[in-house]
Amino acid sequence: MLYLHDVWVNWFEGEENGYSVCHFHEWRKEDAIELLDQVPLLYITETLYNYIENDMHDLPKALLDSIYKRAYTRKGQKRSVVEYACIVTDGNDILAFDTIGYSIPIRKSRLIPRQEQLVFDMIANTKAQSFKFVESDYQKEYHMLSMPPELIFGLTRKERQLKQLLMIGLDQLKTTNNREELRYWLTEWDPKQYPAIRYMDEDTVWEALYNGVKDGWSSTHEELCMKLIRGQPFLEKMWEAEIGPEHDTSNQK
Repeated sequence: MLYLHDVWVNWFEGEENGYSVCHFHEWRKEDAIELLDQVPLLYITETLYNYIENDMHDLPKALLDSIYKRAYTRKGQKRSVVEYACIVTDGNDILAFDTIGYSIPIRKSRLIPRQEQLVFDMIANTKAQSFKFVESDYQKEYHMLSMPPELIFGLTRKERQLKQLLMIGLDQLKTTNNREELRYWLTEWDPKQYPAIRYMDEDTVWEALYNGVKDGWSSTHEELCMKLIRGQPFLEKMWEAEIGPEHDTSNQK
């Protein structure tokens, strides 16, 4: 088995999609960077890699068995074993994961560029393994709270986080499905449509609102997001983490 040593990881916990696991150039000084003293490296098939990177389902037992207690973290002089952690690559992309004792890749991280190059060098003369993963059984599903990559690619870390926040707010609107409320928010987004909005039913308003905001990111998106989450402490806290307290939604009129 191949191993990497002294690997810096920046865990993103509970992230289903790979686009939410930030690459090194988007790491922040306040991120909690951890040192893996030793971690197994697996060269796997592209389909299995996509399954690990872009979902949170049970990993193949053969894969888990092969990495069991083979990774270690180090803090100062203390070296601790990790039950299930490793680095996987399909020869194009690279991801580290830690199941924190479960069978699901709960925490995911990218590597620093120097160690990414080392991974590619190490697998140069090896073959990809499938670990008995049945490719035909897997089909990735996207939805509003797990957006397809084409709605995310090209956005910065801040923009991706705020867009996820906006989608949470929109999902709440969709669940409530109040016609007047939906009309209000569509008017906020696109005031020019107001004459027509007054005559739209719930479904028509919703489709117009979602189709209007789903692509890209702009100051108009940001303003709608800020207004939509106002008065919801948990969402406001997430907003502050990206924007900062100087743009606290409670201070906006």
